[in-house]
Amino acid sequence: MKILLTGVAGFIGSNILESWINHPKVERIVGLDNLSTGHLRNIEEFLSNPKFRFIEGDIRDPEICIKAAEGVDAICHQAALGSVPRSIEDPVTSHDVNVNGFINIIEAARRHGIKRVVYASSSSVYGDLEESPKVEERVGRVLSPYAATKMTNELYAEAYARNYDMTFIGLRYFNVFGPKQDPNGPYAAVIPLFIKAALTNTPPIINGDGTITRDFTPVSNVVQINTNALLGKLEIGRHYVWNVACGKTTDLNTLWKMIKEITGTKADAIHGPMRKGDILFSLADISRAKKEGSYEPDDDLMMGLRNTVVFYSNLSIIQQINN
Repeated sequence: MKILLTGVAGFIGSNILESWINHPKVERIVGLDNLSTGHLRNIEEFLSNPKFRFIEGDIRDPEICIKAAEGVDAICHQAALGSVPRSIEDPVTSHDVNVNGFINIIEAARRHGIKRVVYASSSSVYGDLEESPKVEERVGRVLSPYAATKMTNELYAEAYARNYDMTFIGLRYFNVFGPKQDPNGPYAAVIPLFIKAALTNTPPIINGDGTITRDFTPVSNVVQINTNALLGKLEIGRHYVWNVACGKTTDLNTLWKMIKEITGTKADAIHGPMRKGDILFSLADISRAKKEGSYEPDDDLMMGLRNTVVFYSNLSIIQQINN
């Protein structure tokens, strides 16, 4: 199979590339990234691999998308502008990348006759839905522009699946973490921020009283479900939506205690105000992904955190997070 992988230099995209580059069923990977949030260092070791072709380009450019999709059998769309706070500060750019960019990719797929598209959705689409665990059939009112962009992606995927006999698999990620996740910048996720704080013996800031919960998901699980979604036997002309998580919940205070135990830091957390747009409690029902996508998640959070700390403890990574 020949695959277009967007967002290839980002956190999730580069982990997928690392797994697929030696996969016996993957013949060729075309990677597309504009390097605005991704990093060339994440894919540098694969640039000379004959199975991989890198295109530096923006999904907001329809011609780039059409060019990148030429000759491929399926698309794995990971490119996006993440972060709820970023979308609140700049909703127009978030919409441009996450919605217009998404349409460009799926339209390129349609024009080239590509029948399978796997794409990254988000648990943020559940919004203010209070019931727990979250099941795919029921969502609430979105709480941020970012969530609105991901919900819009799902609506377009449904429309394209129905009208063009294409198969779409939307993956609602729940707080993914792991190696290659960027700990820098104002929109960094909580686990890399906490690990960075621990390794530099700096008190982290916990938004709120620390009782908000998340279903933290090792990136290895995300790689697994993307692989299954691309290579599995699925119905043509259908839009699948799967939660991608562990089905376990952890509050932020407990998360910091776990990272303190792993790293040995003596720093204590500082509590700050809650952020606008944040969901308070997050827990996924993953039974559909297990049934339809043969999903078998690794749900050992402590081991996942240990592996991530080992990655960040590498000398070059420490130099990066201290800059």
